[in-house]
Amino acid sequence: MQLRRCAVLYIEPRETLAFDLTHLLSGGDGLSAQRRWIALAPHIGEEVEIDADACALLGQVGAHAWTDTRDLPEAARPVWRRLLKAGLLIGKGRAHAHWRERDEHLRALHWHPLGATLQAFTRWDDNDAVQAMKDLGTETVPEMRQVLGPPPPESYADGDAAAGIDLPRAPGNAFDEVLLARVTCRNFDAERPLPLPVFARLMQRVFAAQGRIDGAPDTTFLKKTSPSGGGLHPVEAYCLLRHVEGIAPGLYHYDCVRHRLAPLPAPAMPLDELASVAVCHQHWFANAHAMVLLVPRYDRTFWKYRQHKKGYRVIALESGHLSQTLYLSATEAGLGAFITAAINEKPLEDAFALQPMAQGVMAICGFGWRGEVMDTTELDPQNRIWQPADA
Repeated sequence: MQLRRCAVLYIEPRETLAFDLTHLLSGGDGLSAQRRWIALAPHIGEEVEIDADACALLGQVGAHAWTDTRDLPEAARPVWRRLLKAGLLIGKGRAHAHWRERDEHLRALHWHPLGATLQAFTRWDDNDAVQAMKDLGTETVPEMRQVLGPPPPESYADGDAAAGIDLPRAPGNAFDEVLLARVTCRNFDAERPLPLPVFARLMQRVFAAQGRIDGAPDTTFLKKTSPSGGGLHPVEAYCLLRHVEGIAPGLYHYDCVRHRLAPLPAPAMPLDELASVAVCHQHWFANAHAMVLLVPRYDRTFWKYRQHKKGYRVIALESGHLSQTLYLSATEAGLGAFITAAINEKPLEDAFALQPMAQGVMAICGFGWRGEVMDTTELDPQNRIWQPADA
């Protein structure tokens, strides 16, 4: 049999501490340590616990050239059989096609190994951000201060303070007003439908292609209102819509060239439930009129930046650029907006039929009408949106 190691593999020597009463009563510190080897392979997407023999064999088998099992020690037979079944070793035969195809798919995407591992193992399935804050006792600022201690200072000074140069303050203009009115919305008015022209304008301003350059017959670069690493614009907009006039509630993909929505199959769970699960049950975001999933096509960026250490970072930067453009466009239109990375990627991948190593959900933006009452606190110290109660 021919086999090789999977393309990307990191092995973590993990130590877990637990309270041990017997150890405490015998004069110890009351902590027992369990040490394990954990294999992290992005094409699998789940942690695999292995033993020391498996760890040693994985270090002996290459990830490129195929190894004949007859060249391995006979004592290693049960070890490589376990690793084949787990997907950490890849076999050539038809019986091993499942893991081989997934491994070959990952190889073809040109991920940097660390970026691939980060993407594969930082995705959530059923995280509840609100409950997590309750469990930790960090729902309010005083509670955070009590549990976490004092934070680092809110600003930072460096350099020679005595030689500092005071810069002149510039008078504000209309653009400054938009910037200062940008306040993350945590109070959406789901009872007030969002007009289709308003929705369409924001999608056009933020996500639509504004121009194109054909560098070769099959090599096109788009121009958008936000910058993108290499001008590649890999981030797609997938929409979860519920309160937009003229558009049936559901899931959609936005075509940035044609400026149109393509309906996607209905999700298995009710739309309202999916919206809540999507944002980790942050109820202040869950009822936004329009949610936009920022979904990179990783192969688009990694076509140029192959196994590049900064490839994943420039995609994350682009998502930030898009969210800020959306914030400002929504603010100018009199709407509220948000972005959150506290998302449950795995149910979204299922609902939108996304392959996470090829198309992963980076973050979720949302926008719509802001409510009349601030039920959930918004950071608006200059009272650009909300007037103080005694005003």
